[in-house]
Amino acid sequence: MPRSGEAVRRRLQQAALELFTEHGFDQTPVEAIASRAGVTERTFYRHFADKREMLFDGETELRDLLVKAVAAVPHGMKPLPTLRAAFHETVPLFERNRPFTEPGVRLIAETPALQERSLAKRALLVNALTDALQARGVAARTAPLCAQVAMDTFAVATHRWMEEPSIPLHDQLDQAFRELRLATAALKQPGPDRRAIV
Repeated sequence: MPRSGEAVRRRLQQAALELFTEHGFDQTPVEAIASRAGVTERTFYRHFADKREMLFDGETELRDLLVKAVAAVPHGMKPLPTLRAAFHETVPLFERNRPFTEPGVRLIAETPALQERSLAKRALLVNALTDALQARGVAARTAPLCAQVAMDTFAVATHRWMEEPSIPLHDQLDQAFRELRLATAALKQPGPDRRAIV
């Protein structure tokens, strides 16, 4: 088989997923992943910095897609609806990667080292969304709050989608943001300093 390119990368990811499922993440060495994929360890490290990164391979693509989607939303839209619209643009990516992502989510939930990496990756996404909102003119104090709340809401939507695949991710996303809007409605107080973000 060829020793470079997307085919090898996917082959390594599939081999890793199988071995992680069979033996556990911590019990699976890089050597075993490379062997099952039919490549050398050197080839493995040309594609991945370590075995943890194999479960977060799409994060850069996701971050770039979200930043572009936020920028593409018409100006004048409030921050949270802007982020909701941007998340809708990522749905095809999640649908395409579901066969790999779904078991990966279970592995992350069971593995402390992966949970730590997951939190770090999510923080990078929140930072990127914060910057994207500020580039649209959202206040420096408001942008990180909206980015964090929206990311958490999106995480709820994707989790529900994993558990209830019969309900499309687009619908799960809209429902989660509707619930967020209802939950925050009680916090609104009349006054000159109140600014709507939802």
